[in-house]
Amino acid sequence: QVQLVESGGGLVQAGGSLRLSCAASGRTVGVYTMGWFRQAPGKEREFVVAISWNGGTIYYADSVKGRFTISRDNAKNTVYLQMNSLKPEDTAVYHCAAQRAVGISRATMSTAGRYDYWGQGTQVTVSS
Repeated sequence: QVQLVESGGGLVQAGGSLRLSCAASGRTVGVYTMGWFRQAPGKEREFVVAISWNGGTIYYADSVKGRFTISRDNAKNTVYLQMNSLKPEDTAVYHCAAQRAVGISRATMSTAGRYDYWGQGTQVTVSS
């Protein structure tokens, strides 16, 4: 089992930045694909970004490309999401997720149903 705990969310003005962290415990996630998804009120969960186990493959949603950066520190069992130039439409609960590496295609890494473990989420609110 893998337990994931997100932190770093909060309230920020448009144009501001936040850095989310996802700390894993229970098992090392060094061989897991890690992803971030978000869910806004009344909307479906959507893919944000994912990173392969070694950081060699990364996919971003078009809506965050150029503004968000994912990274991972396998020694610390932690994944980070640096969010810059935040917009009100980025407001959502952000969840990290772990996927036993089954492939590095965009389809595999961006599909929520392919992930095995999920965190409870951290709220990000961007005011205009």
